[in-house]
Amino acid sequence: MTDFHAVKTYLLGLQDTVCEALESEDDRVTFQQDKWAREEGGGGRSRVIADGAIFEKAGVGFSHVMGSELPPSATAARPELAGRSWQAMGVSLVIHPENPYVPTSHANVRFFVAEKEGKDPVWWFGGGFDLTPFYPIDEDCIHFHQVAKDAIEPFGAEYYPKFKEACDLYFYLPHRDETRGIGGLFFDDFNELGFEKSFAFMQAVGNAFVPAYLPIVNRRKEMTYGMREREFQLYRRGRYVEFNLVYDRGTLFGLQSGGRTESILMSMPPLVRWEYGYVPDDNTDEAKLSTYLKPREWL
Repeated sequence: MTDFHAVKTYLLGLQDTVCEALESEDDRVTFQQDKWAREEGGGGRSRVIADGAIFEKAGVGFSHVMGSELPPSATAARPELAGRSWQAMGVSLVIHPENPYVPTSHANVRFFVAEKEGKDPVWWFGGGFDLTPFYPIDEDCIHFHQVAKDAIEPFGAEYYPKFKEACDLYFYLPHRDETRGIGGLFFDDFNELGFEKSFAFMQAVGNAFVPAYLPIVNRRKEMTYGMREREFQLYRRGRYVEFNLVYDRGTLFGLQSGGRTESILMSMPPLVRWEYGYVPDDNTDEAKLSTYLKPREWL
């Protein structure tokens, strides 16, 4: 038995909690909120901050949308769901700090139900969080993964290695032969523990994001940087854009299902640059980044 109301209540509360934590870290800005409705059904509330003392841009969005037929991005791997009505709700966030030594980070948690008359509903949870540093520091990478592991280990020792590997595989850019960052957790189609425990698992992931990320922000936000580091950060943000527009399933689902474009593309960085044939100088911190963009065991 699924409980839509309980999931929605949790997700709205999670959006509030994350926004409050980010505002308390960056006291120069407060989130601006847009409430929106979707013509086919549902809506959401998008919250964005920009030009803060720490966060150049951050977006934390909640959505609860529905439709009469699943879009191709949702049925490609599950053709048996074609023709079903559906509901999806979730919180998704992306944070783009200004200081290049503070990593970009992303998180989302979501709940999905597909229904058809005469058939049992098909439902699942999904989500995760990942870290995209430009100047990786091992202490930060280890901390991020340790919080991720601690959050889900009570549900079974197998889950961290399984969903850590899933994150490495999902946030991978084949055309660049590199991962988007140093990973974290990624899970989808998750219902194997039954509704109550699967919901608890999703909550554990959602609740772990702030303690995984904000201590890193706090350690790195005062680090001195110059034009070289800033230009490298903007160049590397291009990889983030490439992944989100070419491979990200959430972006594709949102666009194909007629979602609100401003909210779907809220994850884009405010400034970005591409450079033809860029190769960092040998033995520099910029060159060192490439050694982090492949799966490794952090713990």
